[in-house]
Amino acid sequence: MQTGRWLPCFNADYRIRSVYICGPVTTRPAAIVSGKTPQMRSTVKKSLGLILVSGLLLAAVFNGKNYLFSSTVDIQLTQESPVKKLLQEKIQELSREHHDIAYHIKEDVACRLAQNTCVCLADKKTFHLPYSELLFPRVWSHNLGAAFLESHPDPEDIKHHRAQEYSSFRRRSYSPADLLIINEANSPLQYPTQGVEVRPLKTIIIPGLGLKEEARLNHMVYVKATLGTFDIAATVDSVSVKGVGENYMTLSSPLLSALNRQLQFVTYTNTVFHPKTADTVQFSTEGHKAFFTIKIGHQIVPKLYYTRQQTEYNISALVTIATKTFLRYDKLKDLISSVRQYYPSVTIVIADDNEHPQKVTGPYIEHYTMPFGKGWFAGRNLALSQVTTKYVLWADDDFIFTANTKLEKMVDILEKTTLDLVGGAVREVTGYTATYLHTISVEEGGEEGDCLHIRNGFHHVIDGFPKCVVTDAVINFFMGRTDKLREVGFNPRLARKAHLEFFIDALGSLHIGSCSDVIVNHASKIILPWSKTDSQMAYEKFRYSSTSSDADLHDEVFYYRNRFKCMTSH
Repeated sequence: MQTGRWLPCFNADYRIRSVYICGPVTTRPAAIVSGKTPQMRSTVKKSLGLILVSGLLLAAVFNGKNYLFSSTVDIQLTQESPVKKLLQEKIQELSREHHDIAYHIKEDVACRLAQNTCVCLADKKTFHLPYSELLFPRVWSHNLGAAFLESHPDPEDIKHHRAQEYSSFRRRSYSPADLLIINEANSPLQYPTQGVEVRPLKTIIIPGLGLKEEARLNHMVYVKATLGTFDIAATVDSVSVKGVGENYMTLSSPLLSALNRQLQFVTYTNTVFHPKTADTVQFSTEGHKAFFTIKIGHQIVPKLYYTRQQTEYNISALVTIATKTFLRYDKLKDLISSVRQYYPSVTIVIADDNEHPQKVTGPYIEHYTMPFGKGWFAGRNLALSQVTTKYVLWADDDFIFTANTKLEKMVDILEKTTLDLVGGAVREVTGYTATYLHTISVEEGGEEGDCLHIRNGFHHVIDGFPKCVVTDAVINFFMGRTDKLREVGFNPRLARKAHLEFFIDALGSLHIGSCSDVIVNHASKIILPWSKTDSQMAYEKFRYSSTSSDADLHDEVFYYRNRFKCMTSH
């Protein structure tokens, strides 16, 4: 006769949540089992092994994509690509064409071109009159380098670290769409297809303009713009130029080589101020037209953080922990105590919207109170606004740090990859570990709005970080670049229930990942009804009460604010 028993549960937390694979196994009475031959025992072991492997594979199938079967992609900060070097060499070759043709510099135009050698000069004080500073304000200058470095104990170290941080910023903010690409004449017009930029109200030489056609009596091209005017930085003999200083300019010559030499000196001056836009330039000749864009905008000002370079990450200098508390001071104290066990000098910023706030004091603690019941996302905004470190870690007030809560791992992947935010994992008292991975996509839907699609899962594993994946939404335990999180922000109207909304707002702005090997514990939520305190009952009333107005608000946010007409989700 056979009896049934249960195999132990195996935690197969590969992606979104822990999957416990448990199943009945048929066995024989002990007397019969003990009489098995070695061959029979070997067969049973193999069968059990096959069952376990099959169970794990089955769990992987039910659990969506698995780390083991996912593609791996390298998103680490890279140096200059071979394609970029190849394009730069090609541009240099084009610029050397027709170099033997003489030209004459136009000083009034050439002096307006960027030289990458900016200096800060103050106006000289020429006369002294009452109220002269008000009537004729002088330009003053201040040498930041001299002022700051003179007072710094190690100026060479900070200069070196500043250069490293800026190099990292440049690599992180670089986009292949910014690379200058010149389309060699096929039409027969030659022109830049991308990568041409000008600062607002400034002047540049348009690179790569050219004409490649058969010999004729006269060769002519036209350039036309909307937000700027054209000029030439130098004149070439035998070339006629009409429309200098206007938004439509004609260049012609009986000598094709002379015309092409003149085209190397065509300038564009932005005349309509806008901090970030683009002008579409028409470049044409008889029977042919081409269009290309000139990006107009201020250069992004880097935001660099100075932390002394060490063999190991200085978490106290790099990371601030942010949290919000409401009616759970006991949980908050447990969180602070657990943080101090592993990170005694990391700053903790607390946003508090309790009706009767209690004092929360201690070293490296900043406690900010808010109007009563102001809400979840408003608290996040307040806490984030007070962070001064390069990274901020968000943790709920009922989380507990353990030996597995290694913030160094989160910092490491943020330092070495293009990620802006990386989530961890949250372990419940039951042993269940969640990472809450979702992919988000928006499908165009016409006049009625777009379609929002949310699915469990991730995009791919990160090369060099086998426990980390790229995704679009993570669990409520994450570390991010402070300035990038501020750019997205949290909708303060979402007061009680919100999480995924932030990641929907971040779509297209933040590069997000998740690492399952950084784990924080979740305080137990198992409370017997008769043992609940007044504070716990009040918290549950605020946290879990659901009204029609709450549902209406979320519908409004998605429908009106985000312009979605519908959404699908697992």
